[in-house]
Amino acid sequence: MLTTAQPIPAFWSWLLPFLNWLPSINGRDLRADLIAGLTGAIVVLPQGVAFATIAGMPPQYGLYAGMVPAIIAALFGSSRHLVSGPTTAASVVLFSALSIHATPGSADYVTLALTLTFMVGVFELALGLARMGALVNFISHSVVVGFTAGAAILIAAKQLKHFFGVEMENDGHLTDILIRFWQHVDGVNPYAALIAVVTLVSGMAAKKWLNRFPYMVIAIVVGSLLSVALNAWLGTDMTHIATVGALPDTFPPLSAPVLTLENIKDLAPAALAVTLFALTEAVSIGRAMAARGGYSINGNQEFIGQGLSNLAGAFFSGYVSTGSFNRTGVNYESGARTPMAAVFAGLLLMFVVVLVAPLAAYLPKAGMAGVLFLVAWGLIDWHEIREIVTFSKRESVVLAVTFFGALFLDLEFAIFAGVMLSLVLYLEKASKPRIVTRTPDINLPNRSFSSEPHLPQCPQLRFLRIDGSLFFGSVSHLEEKFGKIRTESPEQKHLAIICDGINFADLQGSHALYKEAKIRQHTMGGNLYLINVKEGLWDALEACACFDKEGARNVFQSKAAAIHAIYQKLDKTQCEGCTARIFKECDSKAH
Repeated sequence: MLTTAQPIPAFWSWLLPFLNWLPSINGRDLRADLIAGLTGAIVVLPQGVAFATIAGMPPQYGLYAGMVPAIIAALFGSSRHLVSGPTTAASVVLFSALSIHATPGSADYVTLALTLTFMVGVFELALGLARMGALVNFISHSVVVGFTAGAAILIAAKQLKHFFGVEMENDGHLTDILIRFWQHVDGVNPYAALIAVVTLVSGMAAKKWLNRFPYMVIAIVVGSLLSVALNAWLGTDMTHIATVGALPDTFPPLSAPVLTLENIKDLAPAALAVTLFALTEAVSIGRAMAARGGYSINGNQEFIGQGLSNLAGAFFSGYVSTGSFNRTGVNYESGARTPMAAVFAGLLLMFVVVLVAPLAAYLPKAGMAGVLFLVAWGLIDWHEIREIVTFSKRESVVLAVTFFGALFLDLEFAIFAGVMLSLVLYLEKASKPRIVTRTPDINLPNRSFSSEPHLPQCPQLRFLRIDGSLFFGSVSHLEEKFGKIRTESPEQKHLAIICDGINFADLQGSHALYKEAKIRQHTMGGNLYLINVKEGLWDALEACACFDKEGARNVFQSKAAAIHAIYQKLDKTQCEGCTARIFKECDSKAH
């Protein structure tokens, strides 16, 4: 847990954000982060190779993309648990964008990949410096929970191939993977499945009974030892246990993008597309982990961290990186406390590749699949899902759309669908501000206002309270309500609006009030009055010059002052026959 440290000057806090948390780390934090980093470094070995293959890159580039970029993103981002690196989505998009320009795996292809990575970094950094991180606010909690749960199931599904040792393609959506697995179910390797199950069970047991030790590392070691034992006993010709295989034993070499006009022109559309979904993916994962860890992230800083991460990757032989669900999930479940866990993961991955590369030949892919099954299960927040389903039908719909979108559509499309649906539902609700009739209750102290429908109203004056913003989307609902009141109660020529709940009005909202005032003045012989006007509404009315000096006299800062002034304008001949007598002024007039 982070401890309190001396505040950092604002300039250095912005330029070097890691100074905000680095001095506060204690020994226990470092130990926990080191263990989490080691676990993450081991887990990324087969993933990096697999992702590079998907992207059409040489295998080592998948590992390089998880080294320096992960370190930079951790130091300059804002999430404690987010780990950046190569991902399935980024790899697929990279292959789609570059394979039409060069042969996958060729030197020209690698050059284009480095150039695309640099351009993505520039776009991401520019968005961060432009303070566009507020986009994170449009990703609702229901989107995060649904996306996390859907992605977790997809992660597990993509590991079926390795879990059961089946020779099949594991790309595509959930249905594609499950159908393909069923078609190849007769090819299940019992030895691989045994290793996967033993790894999974040992991980679960270590997590429950040996929680002081890194259960994922224990599970991987147990699975690897079982693999070695089976191969030694039965022979590799019998077991056919797939392993990670030999890895390059070098640090990431220096590289450079080639920023010719032709390359920039060809890659710009792809770079923009990759930027949008990469940032969405990173921020979504960051928010998901922040919600689990009980803290918040800074969207602008996260954009900057991701941008610097890809800029660095272009010069250290990495291709496009973003927040990795697999690595981040492993990092969180391994007990990471600070961003140093991701830094350790990147550093240790370098040394693991250099010093322990030959041992990767003994690391079974089935064992890694068992560990990722554990990770996937831990990412599903059952408590939050139950709360959302119980709390709101609207949020439940958002959760379901995002969840099933992640399972059956592209991950990035699932996020966009969830975000767009959240915005649509919010705008639909915001477009119908709460409008209720208020009236003084003579049975309450000081004749306080009440919304009880049975209370008598003044025959000439209607009080309304509006709770919500008056913007272009709510104007139709507002005017419809005004028209209904005029039709049902034409004798109530005067309308007073209690504006405590109106925080904002745009040009169209202001004009709606102005229009209603003119209708009541010219066709009904009454007027419109505003009570308790907030600064946001008043500024809008002034900006559009909707209320002249005469109209300004119809604005009051208290209900008592409004009632006293409006009462003077009522038709006293109607007051004489009125039995409601709801205002104090009515009583004083009677006496």
